[in-house]
Amino acid sequence: MAKIKTIIDGIEVEVERDSWAIDVARELGIDIPTLCYHPALGPYGACRLCVVEVTKSKWTWLATACDLPIREELSIKTNTPEVIRSRKMAMELIMARAPRAESLFPLAEKLGVTKPRFKCRDDIGNCILCGLCVRMCDQIIGVSAINFANRGHKRIVTTPLHKKADKCIGCNVCVEVCPTGHVKTLDDGSFRHMQTWDADLEMLHCLICDKPYIPAKQFKVISDKLEGIELKRICPVCRRKETVDNLRYAVVEKVS
Repeated sequence: MAKIKTIIDGIEVEVERDSWAIDVARELGIDIPTLCYHPALGPYGACRLCVVEVTKSKWTWLATACDLPIREELSIKTNTPEVIRSRKMAMELIMARAPRAESLFPLAEKLGVTKPRFKCRDDIGNCILCGLCVRMCDQIIGVSAINFANRGHKRIVTTPLHKKADKCIGCNVCVEVCPTGHVKTLDDGSFRHMQTWDADLEMLHCLICDKPYIPAKQFKVISDKLEGIELKRICPVCRRKETVDNLRYAVVEKVS
């Protein structure tokens, strides 16, 4: 792919055309805040925190860096007064939606936001509609057990028809990517409770140590995707031990 020159915060760099501005900035060590961006997913632009100032010829405008493709003759600034003002406004709106999400406080403080000027909600938990859980479940896991529902201020992430998430495989990816801790799960012996999605999944036990380690649905999905390759029912700890033991045996056999 052809490379072009662009300028970010006064630094001229040569990058591939259509590279995302946020990726280029981070490669330069420039910090751009975001709550909805993940390198494994496509750009989304939901949180609006990654706003930057873009100039081309005589035109200047604000744009989200996560879905801004680098093109010819662009000059990007990440810390202008207009950028800071826009990010503060976005942070206030996010905090008004999830005022008890403690994980947001450090970023809010860094942006100079202590309390939102808007009326705070207290009926939707800590969900900020970043969409990471929905997109991961759909695009990466390929299950689509959850999605958005309703519009406007009533918009939420939920299960189909607000019932138990029958398609959920309990992979916990949604838990890992949630930036506010809204998505919760609990492992209780032979079951994994996806509390936010109201799903209970039976866990498979390791055939060596007998400890529960993976939901049966998740094991089946992975096995099906391996297309005939046998997936052993062994937990990661026992698998590593088995691998190390096999390597030791191979070394001893070679030496002898």
